[in-house]
Amino acid sequence: MSQYPLQDTTFLRGLADEIGTPFLFYDAEVLRARIEAVKELTSAPGLASRYAMKASSAHLVLKQMRDSGIWIDAVSGNEILRAKRAGFPMGAEPPVVLLTADVFRDNAIDVIRDEKVLPNLGSIGQLGILAQAGYRGPVGLRVNPGFGHGHVQACDTGGPSSKHGIWIDDLPDAIAKAGSLGLPIQLLHAHVGSGPQQDEFNANVVRLAHLFGKLLPTLPDCNAVSFGGGLPHSYQDPELAADLGPLGRTLRDAQKSFSESAGREMRVEIEPGRFFVAPSATLVARVTDRKSTQPNEKGAGHDFLMVDAGFVDLVRPAMYGSFHRMTVVSEAPGPVRPWAVAGPLCESGDVFTRDDNELIQPRALPTPEPGDFLLVHDAGAYGAAMSSNYNSLGRAPQVWWNDGRAVLMSRRETLDDILASECEESLATTA
Repeated sequence: MSQYPLQDTTFLRGLADEIGTPFLFYDAEVLRARIEAVKELTSAPGLASRYAMKASSAHLVLKQMRDSGIWIDAVSGNEILRAKRAGFPMGAEPPVVLLTADVFRDNAIDVIRDEKVLPNLGSIGQLGILAQAGYRGPVGLRVNPGFGHGHVQACDTGGPSSKHGIWIDDLPDAIAKAGSLGLPIQLLHAHVGSGPQQDEFNANVVRLAHLFGKLLPTLPDCNAVSFGGGLPHSYQDPELAADLGPLGRTLRDAQKSFSESAGREMRVEIEPGRFFVAPSATLVARVTDRKSTQPNEKGAGHDFLMVDAGFVDLVRPAMYGSFHRMTVVSEAPGPVRPWAVAGPLCESGDVFTRDDNELIQPRALPTPEPGDFLLVHDAGAYGAAMSSNYNSLGRAPQVWWNDGRAVLMSRRETLDDILASECEESLATTA
């Protein structure tokens, strides 16, 4: 972790006075360190890495990926266009930008046709939809191999409870359908987990390599296999670095095996999202008040630390009880006590300190005064990307810290921004 000055109260108050709170603060040095770790992991010939940009699509994050030679995995037409605006080349030769989707929404098909990016399809029906729209280019197939999972069930990426991909038993039908429509299959893809332990992830990659290795001789146009994302990031312990060495060996072995099975040089890809960006950003909130509830027949009482950030700024704790480390920044902090940290939203679930059963789990923190700051760490993945305008609140600004200089990379949204899409226009369709 680089020494950025968020625990310098003078710096922090000056920044908060200038742009208000809450805001997200990105450390470019931390992001670059994660990029280098992934590049080292995929440095052998025939290996490649993509960034799952759904985790954070801020333009300066994307430009850092572009400058580092990282490719892109997009999941919507607009994500493709954001990658294009950040300077990524379009087209499928090579497929620097890949679209992975289970459903085509909004402009996705038009963007595939116009930008000629490689579509990676999660259902058999999408093959027919693309062909009917006039597409005759290469495709990828995302497979649900029947195993793999996330850190909670809501994030399952493989197995019976996952909506993603073509079930492994239906893959022969998908291959036959693509052949009948004249859509050459250039990529096999599976995402075997976004939250398992490192050993489990490595084992899943080995299982997937065995599965795909048997398929490649039957797919003469296929030149790449993607193992998806899933590199672990420890939200509990920032010093706990994943040992990527075993995975690197597995990827190299898989690339060699695939090339031998297919009789041609194969490319093996991974596409982390969270691993790249999670530790790079901190959510900065201001403490507004302290208050307490008393125990009764309905449950225990709690001491609440009220802050001006909520799940509109970082939804992961409210959505599935995700843990995020917290730091109180105060010139004169009081004694450490268990605090339930809660936000401003008109919603009982707007509490940052929850366990994996989504129950309130107070956190031992120094006691701050109103006006002090609370830092919520590891907010770079799915913080700004999943933010919202609930309660008509503007999305928080984002600050980029690089080489001792702070840059505003997105301003706070105003009411005019929120209302910009509202209209009252007559439609041609009538009853």
